[in-house]
Amino acid sequence: MSVFNKVDVPEGQSGEWKVSRFKPEGLFAEMHNIKYPRRQLTIGDTYTKLTHHGDVVMSDTPAELRDLRQLGQNLRGRILINGLGLGVALQGALDEKEVYHVTVIELSRDVISLVGQHYMARYGNKLLTIIHADAMDWIPPKGLRYNTVWHDIWPTICGDNYESMKKLHRKYGKRCNWQGSWCKKEVKNAQ
Repeated sequence: MSVFNKVDVPEGQSGEWKVSRFKPEGLFAEMHNIKYPRRQLTIGDTYTKLTHHGDVVMSDTPAELRDLRQLGQNLRGRILINGLGLGVALQGALDEKEVYHVTVIELSRDVISLVGQHYMARYGNKLLTIIHADAMDWIPPKGLRYNTVWHDIWPTICGDNYESMKKLHRKYGKRCNWQGSWCKKEVKNAQ
């Protein structure tokens, strides 16, 4: 099983997207540790976050890393990831020895510029393909099958996301051996 780790994406900004480091303290750390008691933040430790218009979309905190546990149990062969984000899932997949190629579909050119270029430089185009497209509309090449498909295109856990999750799962149901979505159970329960 793959272990997901903190990322080393450089700090920077592209359009309304920004990558920055932060140290949890005060109320943020306290509330996080109450909500996720087994996923404690270490006060004074440094984490990385991706924000859009100032709102946190993703981070590499223990809670976010733990959300990828199910994906980590299914990393082998050819992988498709819908949504680049901070690249935590991508980095974990490409660091797994049994993975030979990852394709990422990302809607935002700014996220590709800000985050994707870092991973292209690290892993190269033999292991990684990043496609600028909407995951809901993109059609994989005919006959291509994935071992694993991971959907992570939603910035928040919200019951409204469940219909698009179901649509993506139907779309790839016959094109992969396993697929999952970020926080699918929580999203379903939030309906």
